[in-house]
Formats: sequence, C-alpha cells, structure tokens
Amino acid sequence: MTVDKCGRPLIKCSKCRINGPFQRTSVYAIVSSVTWILAIIAVLGIANFALHRAMSDNTEHAHSQMSGPLARLGQRLSLLAEFAVLLAALLLAANGWPEMVWAYLAYSILNGAAGWALLSGRI
Repeated sequence: MTVDKCGRPLIKCSKCRINGPFQRTSVYAIVSSVTWILAIIAVLGIANFALHRAMSDNTEHAHSQMSGPLARLGQRLSLLAEFAVLLAALLLAANGWPEMVWAYLAYSILNGAAGWALLSGRI
C-alpha cells in the first residue's frame, strides 16, 4: 500500500484516476449528497403517487370507466409500474448515478403536467 509523507494511505480511484490521501470529510460529503438525492427522489415519488391516486379517484378516468375486476387490475398494474419507476430511480441514484434525480424530476414534471391536463378537463 502506498502512503503519503505523513503515513496516511493513498486511495487510488479507478473511475477518476485520482491518487490522494483518504479524507473522512470527503466520505461524509458523498454520503450526505447521496442522502439528499434519495430524499428528493422519495419526496417526488410521494407526489407522483398522490397524483396517481387523484387520477384513479377521478370518475372520468379510463380505469373508472372499466368494469369490476378489470378496473382493479388496471389500477394495480399502473401502481406497480409507478413503483417500478420509483424503485429504479432510487436504486440507480444510490449506486452511483446521481443524475437520476434530474431524470426523475423531469418524469415528475411530465407526470404532473399530464395529470393537471386530465384533471382540469383540458384533454
């Protein structure tokens, strides 16, 4: 193991090709930023699920125009798809893809715009 002049181990990063002393503050900064990213995605996910609930409670929505078991199946499958998108965004952001917060934000904005248009009767 390579050490600096103070005897601290040097960390070799294969992604960014940086050699430097291990610093506790850099680890805490990374953990803190990932925590904020996951919190933002979680809050956006709650908003998306709330919008989804408002859409499914709307009487003019496509799920409510279907009958019986088919309507319940459609609602469950759409909730499952919403959960899959949220889970994928959280897992990718937690495993080194912090840009997922921007992708999920864009998805949430588009989802909100579509929900607003449908709930306000514009479409």
